[in-house]
Amino acid sequence: MYSFVETRLFTQLVKSYLSDDEYRQVQLRIIQYPRCGAVVPGSGGVRKLRWRAAGRGNRAGYRVVYFLRRSEDEVWMLTIYPKNVRDTIPAHVLKAIRREIENAQ
Repeated sequence: MYSFVETRLFTQLVKSYLSDDEYRQVQLRIIQYPRCGAVVPGSGGVRKLRWRAAGRGNRAGYRVVYFLRRSEDEVWMLTIYPKNVRDTIPAHVLKAIRREIENAQ
């Protein structure tokens, strides 16, 4: 079983985009299929999951960015954003975040 760890940024943003039930559905999806999000090329394993927004499909919905830290059975929820706000986050930024997580004790 995985533990979910949220960055401060994610905690602030998720409340704006998803209800508690919708967020629970995201977590359940990741628990069932830990590798469901596509790996962001050059990020060192950070994944981006497309999530449907009410009234829109997956492509026009939200992007949930997370890192699966298997050695600790943790899922780090990094950020969430709607597709219409940002197309992508640079891989080098995600890679730096991943390194910080892996170096955290």
